[in-house]
Amino acid sequence: MRGRPVLYPAMTRAAIRDEATTQVPLREGRATLEPMTTAPEQQPTSPTPDVRPAPAGQWDEPDETTGSYDLEQREGLRRVAGLSTELADVTEVEYRQLRLERVVLVGVWTEGTQADADRSLAELAALAETAGSEVLEAVSQRRSTPDAGTYVGSGKANEIRDIVASTGADTVICDGELTPGQLNALEKILKVKVVDRTALILDIFAQHASSREGKAQVELAQMQYMLPRLRGWGESLSRQAGGRVAGGGGIGTRGPGETKIETDRRRIRARMSKLRREIAGMATARATQRAGRDRNAVPSVAIAGYTNAGKSSLLNRLTGAGVLVENALFATLDPTVRRAESPDGREYTLTDTVGFVRHLPHQLVDAFRSTLEEVAAADLLLHVVDGADPDPLGQIDAVRVVLADIDARSVPELIVVNKVDAMSEDDVLTLRQALPGAVWVSARTGEGIDRLREIVATRLPHPETEVDVLVPYDRGDLVARVHRDGEVLSESHESAGTRLNARVDGALAAALGDFAAPVG
Repeated sequence: MRGRPVLYPAMTRAAIRDEATTQVPLREGRATLEPMTTAPEQQPTSPTPDVRPAPAGQWDEPDETTGSYDLEQREGLRRVAGLSTELADVTEVEYRQLRLERVVLVGVWTEGTQADADRSLAELAALAETAGSEVLEAVSQRRSTPDAGTYVGSGKANEIRDIVASTGADTVICDGELTPGQLNALEKILKVKVVDRTALILDIFAQHASSREGKAQVELAQMQYMLPRLRGWGESLSRQAGGRVAGGGGIGTRGPGETKIETDRRRIRARMSKLRREIAGMATARATQRAGRDRNAVPSVAIAGYTNAGKSSLLNRLTGAGVLVENALFATLDPTVRRAESPDGREYTLTDTVGFVRHLPHQLVDAFRSTLEEVAAADLLLHVVDGADPDPLGQIDAVRVVLADIDARSVPELIVVNKVDAMSEDDVLTLRQALPGAVWVSARTGEGIDRLREIVATRLPHPETEVDVLVPYDRGDLVARVHRDGEVLSESHESAGTRLNARVDGALAAALGDFAAPVG
């Protein structure tokens, strides 16, 4: 959402102020924007809306166990305090001009407790901040189901319009995926741009994609999302074709022609087909690399987990890879594969993958399927959990939903609770009871990393063939290969050579076949 929105190139922005950009000052702590150097465009004059606070006690102490509400409480909007944000990390925008979109968050709470609803909106605020927005206000509404027409109901939409006007917001972000009809209806009422959770996550992915494969996957996901929501978008895609349009198709094509939106749909579908072919080609290359590792009997370990749980930091701790680490959501989109060594000398690969999130858009799961196959093909999954998060168990559930979508539930899983240095003793005790088999680490301080390495070594697959060989001293290459690719059970040095009792794969067992140790 920095600069021109990725998904809405031709959308009307009736009440969006074209504010002048300003330099983000570099300072310690959080970054804030200085007052704009140019006056914003004049807004249409209208009476200042009378936004009154809710009557005392109207939303006090709801039943957080059942989520049950009286009619008056269900109908009302609830202001969520403490969600106004500033850009937390200036490293990404140093020496750049930045204009923050000023946003209001809207959530519809249909199940769970009030705390669940507040956590969901807090995560939406973090996503908006990652995309480069300034959150001004957040409201939630308790409903049995979202309104089919306007998501929140026409009356509540008018109340949100008043909040938008009073705060000066230029964008509303809804904590859910809106239908094309809901999005269109809300924009007509609110008179500002409306974005849903899916579009927001797609925007963040578009900002962070760096490799050719990542960019193609994000573009495909965006087009899958955009196709049913065209509504006359895409002025740059084409003009009406056919008939007497300049450059018409000639004999056999004259007539009313196809409408512009039909042309846009056709062009988008053609582009999607091309992207799918490109991604399939890159997936083939990735599969070839995996097959090479399989032939060399190199075990693979995948690191997966909720976004910003510390997966890249853990990879760096285990391998010294120097992978980008940011305190930002979805900082890693492209998988990173590095070699690591277990305490007993066995080599294996560690793969860092894209982070997951609650309600991860299905378009992204489909587009990134070839990348996520790295997880499904692994011998062991390190499921990294942010222990300092208010809802770590909810994170685990959300990640396992995505793992099921990519057919990775059968991969052996090791829960790794990260950021233990930021947890209170009570939180550690509570979570230990819920996750008895977890490993507790701090990728920042290194606490628990050695123990994690030892446990990973015990969980790696064991070669299927046990050999007892006496390798001549002039074949040190074979001894090194056994140490690298096999599992050495015992080793001794005799006059005729190095005696090894080890587990190895079939290919290495064949190479050692001429050196069977004498019995007795």
